Amino acid sequence: MLYMALIYREDPPEDFDPSSADAQAMWQAYGAFTQKIIAAGQFKGGDALMPGSTATCIQKRGGKIATTDGPFAETKEQLGGYYLLECADLDEAVAAAAEIPHAATGTIEVRPVLVP
Repeated sequence: MLYMALIYREDPPEDFDPSSADAQAMWQAYGAFTQKIIAAGQFKGGDALMPGSTATCIQKRGGKIATTDGPFAETKEQLGGYYLLECADLDEAVAAAAEIPHAATGTIEVRPVLVP
């Protein structure tokens, strides 16, 4: 069964340095996690997302399209990335998602993918 693991974390501050030791350690942790789920046959896709401040929200009402800047919800944690996982059941998906590095500092939301 397919599960989407949505990674919610605080957006990095404007002065965030992606070359900092902390950032490099996080990238290495994500690389190790990704290699682990590839080896387990669970990885079906995934990517990091640019900060919520780069988002564009679209609504179509009465045939008219409206756009707004920024994330859909103004919250402390924003969607920062995702993994698409192939797991036998929810327990396996939760166990895999619990190892995503930002589970320690943010929130990982796991949802089954609706396959008609």
